[in-house]
Amino acid sequence: MIELTQRLEPVDGETAITGTLVLTIAQRERARFRATLEDGRAVAVKLPRGGPVLWPGDHLGDGEGVVVRVEAALEAVSTITHPDPWKLLQAAYHLGNRHTPLEIGAGYLRYHHDHVLDDMVVGLGLNVVHEHAPFQPEAGAYAHGSHRHGPGHGHRHHHDPEAIHAHN
Repeated sequence: MIELTQRLEPVDGETAITGTLVLTIAQRERARFRATLEDGRAVAVKLPRGGPVLWPGDHLGDGEGVVVRVEAALEAVSTITHPDPWKLLQAAYHLGNRHTPLEIGAGYLRYHHDHVLDDMVVGLGLNVVHEHAPFQPEAGAYAHGSHRHGPGHGHRHHHDPEAIHAHN
């Protein structure tokens, strides 16, 4: 089993990536867990406790040359869109009031799929789409050591039309 004990600085194009670790947000928030690389090899992630959340594109290493790239797993999410940014702000307020982990993107909000929250958002006049997509909620104002990528950060966002079920 490979033991990944180091969070690495961004790697350059010459660094050999020896594996990919696809994780849910629940896994990326933990410092210690076991998982399987895309190629089937077992890994134990053993990072210092209390560190920042793993982001898609982060790299982990074992100190002996293994470099693993972290990717976000597709998760069942509800994505809210509306052409009026004030409506999105209103939805963000009501979801935040319910302590719902929320991803905020350019022109959309996203949370783990929940039909009760979907009904509330639709009642506010917004569109909700059910899909399987990466989920990266805001870390929160008091989260230490976290980093947030701005627009054009280069990470892939999946909007799979085959996985979408409109809810209006």
